Amino acid sequence: MPSIPRSAAVAAVVAAALAAGLLAGSSSAAADAENADPAVRVHDIQGTTRTSPLVGRQVTDVEGIVIGVRTYGSSRGFWMQDPQPDADPATSEGVFVYTGSTPTVATGDAVKVSGTVGEYVPGGLNSGNQSITQISKPAVTVVSSGNALPAPVTITGWSVPSAYAPEGDPAAGNSINALPLRPRSYALDYYESLEGSNVRIGSSRIVGATDPYAELWVTVKPWENPTARGGTRYGSYASQNPGRLQIQSLVPTAQQPFPKANVGDVLSGTTEGPLDFSQYGGYTLTARTLGTVQDRGLERERTRQERRGELSVATYNVENLDPSDPQEKFDALAAAVVENLATPDIIALEEIQDNTGTKNDGVVAADETVRKFTDAIVAAGGPAYDFRSVDPEDNKDGGQPGGNIRQVFLFNPERVSFTDRAGGSATAATGVVREYGRAALTLSPGRVDPANAAWESSRKPLAGEFVFRGRTVFVIANHFGSKGGDESLTSHHQPPARSSEVKRLQQAQTVNAFVKDILKAQRNADVVVLGDINDFEFSETTKALTDGGALYPAIKSLPRAERYSYVYQGNSQVLDQILVSPSIDDFSYDSVHINAEFADQNSDHDPQVLRFRP
Repeated sequence: MPSIPRSAAVAAVVAAALAAGLLAGSSSAAADAENADPAVRVHDIQGTTRTSPLVGRQVTDVEGIVIGVRTYGSSRGFWMQDPQPDADPATSEGVFVYTGSTPTVATGDAVKVSGTVGEYVPGGLNSGNQSITQISKPAVTVVSSGNALPAPVTITGWSVPSAYAPEGDPAAGNSINALPLRPRSYALDYYESLEGSNVRIGSSRIVGATDPYAELWVTVKPWENPTARGGTRYGSYASQNPGRLQIQSLVPTAQQPFPKANVGDVLSGTTEGPLDFSQYGGYTLTARTLGTVQDRGLERERTRQERRGELSVATYNVENLDPSDPQEKFDALAAAVVENLATPDIIALEEIQDNTGTKNDGVVAADETVRKFTDAIVAAGGPAYDFRSVDPEDNKDGGQPGGNIRQVFLFNPERVSFTDRAGGSATAATGVVREYGRAALTLSPGRVDPANAAWESSRKPLAGEFVFRGRTVFVIANHFGSKGGDESLTSHHQPPARSSEVKRLQQAQTVNAFVKDILKAQRNADVVVLGDINDFEFSETTKALTDGGALYPAIKSLPRAERYSYVYQGNSQVLDQILVSPSIDDFSYDSVHINAEFADQNSDHDPQVLRFRP
């Protein structure tokens, strides 16, 4: 690209800070006062890094063809593309023009735009997200209308590099903002070199179902870590799956409903429009033309019934269930327990809210929530489950304010009994003693080390003793801290910061120590640790849970293509787990895929089922 005069020291300082990921570009009085650079083209604005060399500067009469118009949401504006590209593959020929209100231009208009070059960071500077180069405070002149659009760049599995991103610059806090783009080497550089430009994809497999925000995910690399049911599996921190691409529509849903699609379906035909960057999803094809969904008939799985002598134990995150939820939600969750999970003997539920839900009124009891659920299970043809839990302190366990989410044990008293040991409370810690040569809990149900700082504003583990065919089984239900605050895979920091891991690592160490206490009292004790661990089977969290051979992640017994319980941004991944002590060395495991891959969900998690003979 041609060089651009840089006469303003203030603009240089702003650009340097932005390149280091410290701030977003904005108009300043000094920049506005300068004479605008003559004959600036779009590729001059975009430059050869992630941030514009002209950030903070005024530009005049930048020419382009309108390739897309966004008339809804908080980021209204239009994209324009220069029909006369340069020869540098690193410089994008498209740019977003932020108008703030509904634009008056139309696709195909030839325009001249004057305004201020800036970098907008979706989600704010602390999100770690990359920025979008844009022109703001625009003055727009329509020169002509009905022009042919610049030919789209076709994104294919072969054009997107297999390497995801360069290593960040240590001198810039591991930011990649100032690194020269290498679009033939790295996927994130390739997408960035097309930011704001007209792109298209051909028929592509859907790897993330339609969500409530009218978006879905496809892959242009169908051979990349495929799951058994049509998704793309996230199996390590180095397997980011660069073929994933988010799809949105430029047509408001009030005018044209967004298609409903499940994982494994196909977005058929051509999907074409500007390439944007979203706070929740990174690079996004905002479609002027949207392909049609071909339904491939994905069905919800059904696990088998336990066999003679087997105990079945399940975990299921029921996503903020409270009595004010529609009866239809209770009925659907109950039907899943009966029809898809084959009525497990023990179910650890996560995200059971109190009897008044998110009404912040001091209520912490959840017996009405649980009873409404167990009644729905009976109505669906299932057993009359009994339950045990420990009410939390008000607003001390995280989740939605006032909701007081907690773990709850359901158990079928016709098949298994619960050993009650009185005294459990929100603040009382259960311990381990040796009775008659065997391990026993001091409180059952009881909470594991609830005063430990690891559980601040987080759900405390629930431990209980069960007896099946004369054999004691210890079950510990968990809901570890969320991934809130972690940077996305598309962060300008590479590798992205995963700050939430610190708390989960501490939580895992606490649970591991408790399991070791049980095994110290009884070396061959049957211990099941399960729940929404909120972390991957390859994570440091899981390694800490298994430290010293105390536990084994049962999901690792499955083929790799079946190891997932959640789908996030088109990546099928493990969040829900069941781990077992060494004495449980012969078991059957199933991740029952009934929610995460579907547009219609009863929860966003897939339940897990373990069967073994104690």
